[in-house]
Amino acid sequence: MVAAGAMVVLVFLMSIYRLMLTPYIFPLQIAIILLAGLVGSSRILLNRHTIGQVGAGFALGAMCCGFLFFLFNHRHIFIMKPIVSIIMGSTSDLPIMEKAAKLLDECEIPFEMLALSAHRTPAEVEEFAKNARSRGIKVIIAAAGMAAHLPGVIASMTTLPVIGVPIKSGMEGLDALLAIVQMPPGIPVATVGINAALNAAILATQILALGDETVASKVEKYKTGLTKKIVDANQELASIKYKFKTN
Repeated sequence: MVAAGAMVVLVFLMSIYRLMLTPYIFPLQIAIILLAGLVGSSRILLNRHTIGQVGAGFALGAMCCGFLFFLFNHRHIFIMKPIVSIIMGSTSDLPIMEKAAKLLDECEIPFEMLALSAHRTPAEVEEFAKNARSRGIKVIIAAAGMAAHLPGVIASMTTLPVIGVPIKSGMEGLDALLAIVQMPPGIPVATVGINAALNAAILATQILALGDETVASKVEKYKTGLTKKIVDANQELASIKYKFKTN
């Protein structure tokens, strides 16, 4: 009954987190429940166990499976290996890039922050880019200003998605924006707006959400919060009175 309880909960959780093809979920759930009922009934009818013992075994299996599934699904929190890299040319970019860091932190997504330069530390950039996937990194956010070669250089040496953040410096950041967005065919960099580190982090979470329902729910919650801000803003504007204001 311990195994039966574990199987029932496992199939239920797999259906919630969409870890199984939809057409097979319901039939399997019914089959597992029927099997658990048959096993439990047979143990009682054969006087091998009491109803209380059967129920306790089922509950124990269900709780153990649920707990282990929770640990597995949230393993990134306990192990704390980064899955997102935030790369910047120097700490002078930190006031901008910390917006990305704060969002990832709120979403409980492990990340790392590194300072690398395509011009001053090319060997370190190459080592990082070529080893990022093997270290478990799934998305790279790279910020750069002026010539802004860093995102493109990283993208040329990895198959991971690279999100570029143009940093405002000379030419109001337009030089960095054009340098990052104008990549040759085959070496794309997903470029956000100038200093738009927050959007880069949101895009990174949306990429991760494709394979993680927990992250997907947090992204959905964040987007819902944006809607609420507009609703609240309209309510605030409605409370402002002018002689010729009609709403």
